Amino acid sequence: MSTKNWRDLAAAKKAHQQTTIPSQWIISNPPLKDQLDVSALPDSYGILSAKDVEITNSQVDVLLAKLADGTWSAVDVTTAFSKRAIIAHQLTNCLTEIFIERALERVSQLDEYFKKTGKTMGPYTGMFLCLGLPISLKDQINIEGVESMMGYVSWIGRYASKNSVLVDMLESLGAVLFVKTNVPQTLMWPETFNNVFGRTTNPYNRSLTSGGSSGGEGALVALKGSPLGVGSDIGGSVRIPSAFCGIYGLRPSYNRIPYAGCVNSMEGQDSLPSVLGPMSNSLAGIKTFVRAVVVAQPWLKDPLAVRKPWSEEEYALVEHGGGKGLCFAVMWDDGTVRPHPPVIRGLEETKKALVLAGHRVIDWKPLKHDEIVKVVDDIWGAGSAQDYQTVTAISGEPLIGTMLLTPETPIGIDETPTSRPLSKGVSAYDLWQVQKKRRELRQEYLDHWLGTEKVTGTGRAVDAIICPVAPFVAPPHGMNRTADYTTVWNGLDYSSLVIPVSKVDQALDARRPPHKFYNDADKANYELYDPITYENAPISIQLVGKTLEEEAVIAMSEIVDALKANSSVIRSQLFFFFFFVQFKSIGAKPHVRPYNSVDLSFRSYLSFGTLEASAD
Repeated sequence: MSTKNWRDLAAAKKAHQQTTIPSQWIISNPPLKDQLDVSALPDSYGILSAKDVEITNSQVDVLLAKLADGTWSAVDVTTAFSKRAIIAHQLTNCLTEIFIERALERVSQLDEYFKKTGKTMGPYTGMFLCLGLPISLKDQINIEGVESMMGYVSWIGRYASKNSVLVDMLESLGAVLFVKTNVPQTLMWPETFNNVFGRTTNPYNRSLTSGGSSGGEGALVALKGSPLGVGSDIGGSVRIPSAFCGIYGLRPSYNRIPYAGCVNSMEGQDSLPSVLGPMSNSLAGIKTFVRAVVVAQPWLKDPLAVRKPWSEEEYALVEHGGGKGLCFAVMWDDGTVRPHPPVIRGLEETKKALVLAGHRVIDWKPLKHDEIVKVVDDIWGAGSAQDYQTVTAISGEPLIGTMLLTPETPIGIDETPTSRPLSKGVSAYDLWQVQKKRRELRQEYLDHWLGTEKVTGTGRAVDAIICPVAPFVAPPHGMNRTADYTTVWNGLDYSSLVIPVSKVDQALDARRPPHKFYNDADKANYELYDPITYENAPISIQLVGKTLEEEAVIAMSEIVDALKANSSVIRSQLFFFFFFVQFKSIGAKPHVRPYNSVDLSFRSYLSFGTLEASAD
């Protein structure tokens, strides 16, 4: 490959992508650039039929049920999601590879087999994903005959010679793969931009980032262009885009989900592996994915996959009091950077909903989070600079150093040393010392967790930690400067799941008075906040369990998620109650007091601010 024509190669690849988009699904009147919220647009273009809209607005469990009883055919479902995925791409630039014709050919075979036999194809007939469910994949997951470029110009034209293990398993379970999604160059960045496919934007506010590195997946699933997607996570790459785009996303522990056969950065760095995890509009999608993949015994196909069958006992929370009278610990900040008001509100509302439901909630003291993150950065930095430079040198493409909008093709600006390390590496001995330090920190953190048995009042340690995903909701492009709130759990190898809670509201999320800043980064983060900038951005929380506790983490997330729904009902009831009180207080005159003149106690009730529920 010539090192002089990388721009031409990138342009040719992007042009080829356009030819894979069915012309009848191209939007004739795309939104203007200043229309930031495009989340409701897919249903409005006339491309989706009423049936398509019903299908794509259904959650995974409903889709599987209607595929199983024949209400909807696999062709119906795949066609509907394919249309919506193409619309989502035109709104947010979320896709890389599009192979819908290949997917429709496969589902035609599934439907024909179902008509003849009344059964689904494959060795796992009757299992969870064997019904023609469309699944989207992050770009790095290999599918035979399809390119996996990982945002590198150097890898244009590299077609996978065989499927990754996960792809083989998903197809054997009856899943239908139809698109792959956008990533940042190298994957190692919490936003999504590369020199081939460009930038992916946030569907709720396109001036904000979709996160990364699974940012294309986050935007696609948020726009319901896929009912279930697969991302990867080495420092937050499933959870950050899930939180920023308002969907559910699971970071499982190392090797619970098979990774063999995927392309990646830093191949050979095995002490902090990347993991594959599901992203969905529902917790049903998260559970379905994990349960199905584990049932298919990945340890027989990937030598690194752990031999841990799905445990109904763990899902029933037998080790956590059967799910009754749980004790959660809320980590309000990590002791380094305090979160913005919307993030704090998400934690506050979650805490109060849990307490009202009879669960105990205590505060979590973060233990050496800065040290854990530094160890992670040192392990990445041991050889990543050489890794990135080796690949980009093939085409002559520069290493991207910023995600800022100016210049639109950011080249050569190194503003984030942790994502683009300048170090040429360390000796094996020095790396061993870092890995030893990490092992010691993991032991210390586990002891810290188990020590909470003395204060929970349940006779056991804290059941799960609830914390921010980031110290902000989705920031403007180029401004996601830290992934510490997610990276720390990668360093400890704790299973964690993102739960959407709300959206930024200027009335509820006003800027708060300055606090005592931990450091310059904390002060800079405080000064960055403006509720207008972040308007409509999703607010999410992160529920963290211990290593390999995926079943329990999913089950506890279901409990929290159900309470979140109840909280919305309670807030509505409180609104009408206090509206009635205000109305009565003025003698039932035909006059309504303006909302912005209602006293502060009313406003605080609307945000659960004065429900002083105690952990007792």
